[in-house]
Amino acid sequence: MHYQADESWTTSAGPRKYMMNHDMVDPMERIERMAAENAVVIFSMSSCCMCHAIKRLFCGMGVNPTVHELDLHPTGSDLHAALSALLGTSSALPVVFIGGKLVGAMDRVMASHINGTLVPLLKDAGALWL
Repeated sequence: MHYQADESWTTSAGPRKYMMNHDMVDPMERIERMAAENAVVIFSMSSCCMCHAIKRLFCGMGVNPTVHELDLHPTGSDLHAALSALLGTSSALPVVFIGGKLVGAMDRVMASHINGTLVPLLKDAGALWL
């Protein structure tokens, strides 16, 4: 798995500059940008067993997802609230994007896996070659 820190909070400018700049960025726009940066993006909580199961599913398929652990992210609570609003539920995690497009939470990902539509999505996004 590839755990990616958001480059805007790891720059030499420091956290204070990041927080001032972040206040001007809509969390939904930020999610869209983060989701589009890699073929498979998972928004997760590091202590969530369902999040762990989704990460293991993708790794077991040979996919290397980018994982954003919201409990370790400086604006994770804002991102979590935006994801919850996007999905219309308070228990929105994990949330998976493939090819920059929202797949959904655990139930939608597992349904796609079971019905055979997950692998074609991964191939189309360039996350799976075989």
